[in-house]
Amino acid sequence: MPRHGAHHVTLIPGDGIGPEVIGAAAEVVAATGVDIVWDRQEAGMAAVKKCGTPVPEGLIRSVRKNRVALKGPLMTGVGQGYRSVNVALRKTFDLYANLRPIRNLPGLRTEMVRAITKALPSQVRDNTYRRISASASRSSARQ
Repeated sequence: MPRHGAHHVTLIPGDGIGPEVIGAAAEVVAATGVDIVWDRQEAGMAAVKKCGTPVPEGLIRSVRKNRVALKGPLMTGVGQGYRSVNVALRKTFDLYANLRPIRNLPGLRTEMVRAITKALPSQVRDNTYRRISASASRSSARQ
């Protein structure tokens, strides 16, 4: 039974270290007190073994319905007969960029890190063309 007010999130454990990383990330999310209902879906090698495809239709339906997903690292099946799951998900959902905020952590006394965060408060990776650009607006830099 759905919980009123809960946030529904597709959880994709991933391959290799993915399940361990996602398990730790889910613990961090739980510690915030936010009410999350996880919809666990398989992708990659686990999905191939279980469903015969690295990107099952149930996974796509879940992400479309929930509109948010937490995904662990997924291996690319080189020589395994299927394309990259990451690329398939990017193309399916038109995920054209990753925004990667950069900030200096309090207590970290590294001049190089401080200089980078002042000059480049965020980085955008274009998933389509593999270009990386950086925002150099000093006014938005976090210190």
